[in-house]
Amino acid sequence: MGEALSTKLPVRRNSTSKSGWDSTEHAFNIPLDILEEIFLNLPAHKVVCVCRLVCHHWKDVADNESLWRQRCRREGYNLHESSKVPSDWRFFYFMCKKRRNLIKNPRGEDEFKDWTIVRNGGDGWRVEKPIALHPNAEVQTNFVTSFRMCTKSQLIDLVNEGYSQAFMDEVQPHIKVSDWYAPRCNCEYNMSVKLLHSNKRIIEEFTPGTIHLPEQENRRWKQMIHVFKDYGPGVRYVYFEHGGKDSVFWAGWYGIRLTETSIELCPALDKQNY
Repeated sequence: MGEALSTKLPVRRNSTSKSGWDSTEHAFNIPLDILEEIFLNLPAHKVVCVCRLVCHHWKDVADNESLWRQRCRREGYNLHESSKVPSDWRFFYFMCKKRRNLIKNPRGEDEFKDWTIVRNGGDGWRVEKPIALHPNAEVQTNFVTSFRMCTKSQLIDLVNEGYSQAFMDEVQPHIKVSDWYAPRCNCEYNMSVKLLHSNKRIIEEFTPGTIHLPEQENRRWKQMIHVFKDYGPGVRYVYFEHGGKDSVFWAGWYGIRLTETSIELCPALDKQNY
């Protein structure tokens, strides 16, 4: 029994190789299709950080494009367009898995950290508690503007956020923008989003123009949504700016209220999608 088992385990080299194992022997004689099925049922990070380090054979399976393409299929990460196929399915899988809001401090929970104040008119920007319940019960703060124009912005560096240039150009993931706003009295609301090249040249832009909100809107929260699609290669930054003011010029903070801003890259047609 002992001899039979030992023939299936890696053989220790007598040489001074780094691994110390005979690279001609596989760590456990597991058929390829069974090994791939095992990997498909393990957590993805375990496959990458543990399994692929066992031996060359396991590394080849863990790096195989078909493994990650199959994993995407099983977990519902389907391509938006069959013509935009990623060259690296493993990277595509993890970008789908790690989809997140790229806007920092979207509700003002850390005051104005990570935001650039562009215009600070009237009595300036302020963070306060919502005066009307937001559809998301977790939202407990919002930004509010004053009686002169107030705007603030964020610039998202996609490469720094982990999205490679090849991924952006090959897949061109949908870029979903969402912003929640509500009036307190007669208000104006503005939003502008720009997709930028590495030299900051504008590739595509969404600027819907000023939205006028009467007091009769009863302070209800509204959502602005826009999705960039088929924008072409070269996008490296997303510039977001929003703001507004009240239209009655009352001192204090009676302007537009803003919260729960989000920008997400959506590589696949998964269940989170709009």
